[in-house]
Amino acid sequence: MTKPAILSPATLPVNDRGNGARTIPLVTTDVGSTSMINGITEFDPHAKIGMHMHNCEESVMILEGDAIAEIDGERYQLSAGDTTWIPANVPHRFLNESDATMRIFWIYASIDANRTMIETGETKTIAKEHRDAIRVKS
Repeated sequence: MTKPAILSPATLPVNDRGNGARTIPLVTTDVGSTSMINGITEFDPHAKIGMHMHNCEESVMILEGDAIAEIDGERYQLSAGDTTWIPANVPHRFLNESDATMRIFWIYASIDANRTMIETGETKTIAKEHRDAIRVKS
């Protein structure tokens, strides 16, 4: 039987995603999850991530600040507490167009979640992205 886990973001490795965005993986297969993964991504002022899609459903809640969600060609203005649900294979991204930090909490509905970057077509598993980032920092 897998044991429950208590995770403190302040003590976990940070994955620098570039362009002013950093991710902290929380619930992953490393802690025993068998069906979902989640984490927090922090955006510096005016930071954004590239347009991408996943092979599974994703939900994102704005924890802090104001965000722009671009989902399947539509722009949505979001504030703390607003939550998105994005079906598999729908292009999307999050942007911080404000002068303050923005933080999101994300959940993927599969431990095998991947990210395909629209611009390059490159696909990586979320777990591999996090492991690679941790290896680079070590």
